[in-house]
Amino acid sequence: QGQLVESGGGSVQAGGSLRLSCTQSRIITSTFNGNTWAWYRQAPGKQRELVASVDSTGKIHYADSVKGRFAISRDGSRKMVYLHMNSLLPEDTAAYYCYTRMYYNNAEIWGQGTQVTVSS
Repeated sequence: QGQLVESGGGSVQAGGSLRLSCTQSRIITSTFNGNTWAWYRQAPGKQRELVASVDSTGKIHYADSVKGRFAISRDGSRKMVYLHMNSLLPEDTAAYYCYTRMYYNNAEIWGQGTQVTVSS
């Protein structure tokens, strides 16, 4: 099981957009497609919360706070998972973590996190 590698965080003004990317080193296509993938976030002093997830069937779940603004997607050919964030708000400021659960043994793997800062 390889490490999750995230990219795309940064600083943006309210109303702006960012795209986060995530992949797992050495993952094979069948494993990528079979896994559940998700993005979580954790703001200072708060618990880590689920932002969005997509399972092997393509079923997607969003936190109420990001519905209509964020979109999770995955590209099987590139073995990448994305979080498209639009209409960003200061309250979206947090460290964002990529997550996957291996379909064959339910092992959970977390990325190292990427910081998103939204200024008003």
